[in-house]
Amino acid sequence: MTGFTVVGTPGDRRVRSFGAACAAEGLPAPHVVSWATLLRGDPFEVRGLLRVDSPGEDPETDALLRGPGPPSRVGGGARWHAGLVRGLARLRPHEPLSDPEEIAVLFDKRLCHARLLGAGVPVPPALAAVHGYAGLREQMAEAGWTRVFVKPAHGSSASGVVALHVSATRIKAVTSAAWQDGGWHNSLRVRSYESVAEVARLVDALAPDGLHVEQWFPKAAQHGQNLDLRVVVIGGVPTHAVVRTSRAPMTNLQLGGTRGDLQAVREATDWDQAMDVCARAAACFPGSLMVGVDLLVGRGRQSFAVGEVNAFGDLLPGLTGMPGGGAEGMDTYTAQVRAALARKAVPCAT
Repeated sequence: MTGFTVVGTPGDRRVRSFGAACAAEGLPAPHVVSWATLLRGDPFEVRGLLRVDSPGEDPETDALLRGPGPPSRVGGGARWHAGLVRGLARLRPHEPLSDPEEIAVLFDKRLCHARLLGAGVPVPPALAAVHGYAGLREQMAEAGWTRVFVKPAHGSSASGVVALHVSATRIKAVTSAAWQDGGWHNSLRVRSYESVAEVARLVDALAPDGLHVEQWFPKAAQHGQNLDLRVVVIGGVPTHAVVRTSRAPMTNLQLGGTRGDLQAVREATDWDQAMDVCARAAACFPGSLMVGVDLLVGRGRQSFAVGEVNAFGDLLPGLTGMPGGGAEGMDTYTAQVRAALARKAVPCAT
């Protein structure tokens, strides 16, 4: 009986959820290879199909990727990415279900944006390389932009992301980063900074690891809250979608965002066009069985742009497949188990 090996963090919710999907399909429990094992260079074994999952929030793994320090700290993304790439290189001979090179691109927002743009996928316009606060303000003035999203090139889960609005008399930066114990740390509470000194200190702290700066995309709203979509694309087909809403510019659910009314969004938008954009974004990463697309919906609900494409964007508890997506009644993990087995022409036990 064919099973899976999962590269992840033992005990992590993602690993447990994927294991539950395997069990429901009559497959053995996945063999787990920890990211720490991979990053230390220890020997490991692959049994069956190989799935790569998120490193999660394991302190040992974080230290191996970024060096010692509290896992909550903002920054160290360039070192984190370099460590990720080295670890992924060890998986190439085993043909994982997500291509290591594509994962590396997905975790570099600059490369990902360039790949999408080159393929004609709608994305927000972006500035050239930004190396600090002064350069950011200069480029914003040259472009005539007053609102931007400043994103660490290698961040995830909105870590260090800054929604910046400037005018002739005011500045406002909205972020989950908080200054604590002499450094910037992730917080589950979104906050605002309205002094040039504070904003400059934050941007200058993020800049050495690389920044990706996009023009602010005016989002549609639902019940007075900003909305966007996380769309899971499996085997090239959009299968699952969740509406994320928030009064803050960032809609991430871990930052207090809430799930909105998907049916209402479907009825008010050109849904076929929206899903086509997601499929085209996923097609830029043909070696990855699954990607999670963050789809921005314009205020008129008829324009779309891709804000992010995520290598590990499938942790959506309780969400089943959309009508017509081919994964009706299945969660994201069950749908991937079946798609992986079908891709490898392996019969399911059930």
